[in-house]
Amino acid sequence: MLLDHLSFPVAFCDGDGVIFLANPAMAAEWGMFSGQMVGHNALDFFRPRAGTLLQPIAEAVRLRRRARYPVEVTWLTSNGVERYGEMDIDPVSDSPDAPLALMLLLRVGGERGESPAAEAAEYARVSALEARILASTAAGETTARIAKTVGLTSDGVNYHLARLSQRWGVRGKAALVARAYSLGVLDSMNWPPTSAAPR
Repeated sequence: MLLDHLSFPVAFCDGDGVIFLANPAMAAEWGMFSGQMVGHNALDFFRPRAGTLLQPIAEAVRLRRRARYPVEVTWLTSNGVERYGEMDIDPVSDSPDAPLALMLLLRVGGERGESPAAEAAEYARVSALEARILASTAAGETTARIAKTVGLTSDGVNYHLARLSQRWGVRGKAALVARAYSLGVLDSMNWPPTSAAPR
């Protein structure tokens, strides 16, 4: 009942990706009822961004690791419009001994029919917290120091860096910082690094 009242799309699936529970907000993306998604594989509905590796998620389920895995996805709505967004995949269970399930939380980014400028702006959009983390990373600060500065744990900082790396399709901090500069997220005229003024 709680899921039914959430305004954002949520679903649960087993370790093989077969959905056993979805809320109305998730089903509405395809003009369906929640029960109509049950029994289908999540990959019947979502297409991970090219180059995205799903093996680490399968390995996490096998080894009972609990971490959040952000995945860029696209999908076709019931009226044939292609949408894109980011899905957080969390291994969860009712008890320590119970089999792991996967909780899927979808954040809708937009539609592919938008203008190239609008899509580029969405692609480069970061939160104020993410911008601070990127600027500190560009300045060469350690994860522990960044965490203390922004009020997160080291795992929290690594989560945001992993999310941005996944979104922009890069690996490693150096590539992530370079991408942030190329997208105009960081101001190339300032040292120490700062986030660019919103355009």
